[in-house]
Amino acid sequence: MVRSIEGRGPAADPSAEVLAEAAAVFGLLASPPRLHIVWALAQGESDVSGLAERVGGALPAVSQHLSKLKLAGLVRSRREGRRVVYFVDDPDTVTVMRTLLDQLTARATGPAPARRRGIGA
Repeated sequence: MVRSIEGRGPAADPSAEVLAEAAAVFGLLASPPRLHIVWALAQGESDVSGLAERVGGALPAVSQHLSKLKLAGLVRSRREGRRVVYFVDDPDTVTVMRTLLDQLTARATGPAPARRRGIGA
């Protein structure tokens, strides 16, 4: 019997459309520079030069990453005079990203789980 991760009983499989959309989002965020850009924008909006400085990327590369994130609907922009300001447009993605990064940070700084120490295999 298939159980949900939370152990609350059988869980229905997501639709093919939902799985495809999730895979697309995960695929975009599988790039460390794009993940860092979304992380930075989750902290507050920024222009491309501020993002390039924060994430340590070249301006053209950061601009390309922003274009891909915009096309996917994860990031939006608006004009402020001559500047283009970017911001996260998908709070659910930010929640998932923060949860994952918080868990990985805790794992890296805390004691290793039993399975990683070779206990309870």
